[in-house]
Amino acid sequence: MSISAPDQPALLTVRGLSAYYGESRALYGVGFSVERGTIHSIVGANGAGKSTLLRAIVGMMNRGRAAHTAGSIEFRGRRIDALPTEEIVGLGVTMVPEGRRLFASMSVEENLVCGAFLPRCRGTLGETLEDVYSLFPRLADRRQQPVSQMSGGEQQMVAIGRALMSSPELILLDELSLGLAPIVVDQIYERIAAINARGVTCIVIEQDTERAMRVASAVSVLLEGRVVLEGDPDELGRDRVSAAYFGLEPAGKAAGKAAGQGG
Repeated sequence: MSISAPDQPALLTVRGLSAYYGESRALYGVGFSVERGTIHSIVGANGAGKSTLLRAIVGMMNRGRAAHTAGSIEFRGRRIDALPTEEIVGLGVTMVPEGRRLFASMSVEENLVCGAFLPRCRGTLGETLEDVYSLFPRLADRRQQPVSQMSGGEQQMVAIGRALMSSPELILLDELSLGLAPIVVDQIYERIAAINARGVTCIVIEQDTERAMRVASAVSVLLEGRVVLEGDPDELGRDRVSAAYFGLEPAGKAAGKAAGQGG
């Protein structure tokens, strides 16, 4: 994993993060950092806590006693773990949720415009739309088409485009490949690489460890709500990441780095 220079702290730092749904605990002292300009993949099986982690980062787990967190989340050196979602988005963090959650009866362009709800986005709405269309030319051709008439891959492009409409510095992408054909997933990930090349830092949630490792600058493995392994994917290797994914790597070896940040 790349290390920030002393005058360039990590863009996002999570320390000792625990998350709860009522009396049920989903995360246990999670800690990791994301460097500016990178793609950080977080992998784990169903129920590992991946989506809960993203929800916590964007402020969707601090809305009351039923769903709440403990620990700290810093973005650009500022604590954001107690902020409402709208304010976190305003700071430059946005998310593409699992399942896309689009407005099915609305057109492509209407869905995209929904992502530019912040006051600071309204003055550059036309320019940002054209940027999204340049990334996804297929959406430009179908801008007036209801999203309910689009394929799953096209809908995923709309969901990513909607997130980009807030001009984020950090974008969280939850289960991009879910339910999509491999060739479509390849196209989606090509666009993620292009988005990253434009300077947007990405956190990618994936169950497919091989794909996650191919695109990532760093990878973290979640197992039952804990980070059990993290580092440079090339240094860790596919076998070690797979072993951690299934809980087969010895805990002392796998969790060493994560334990140092977990709090």
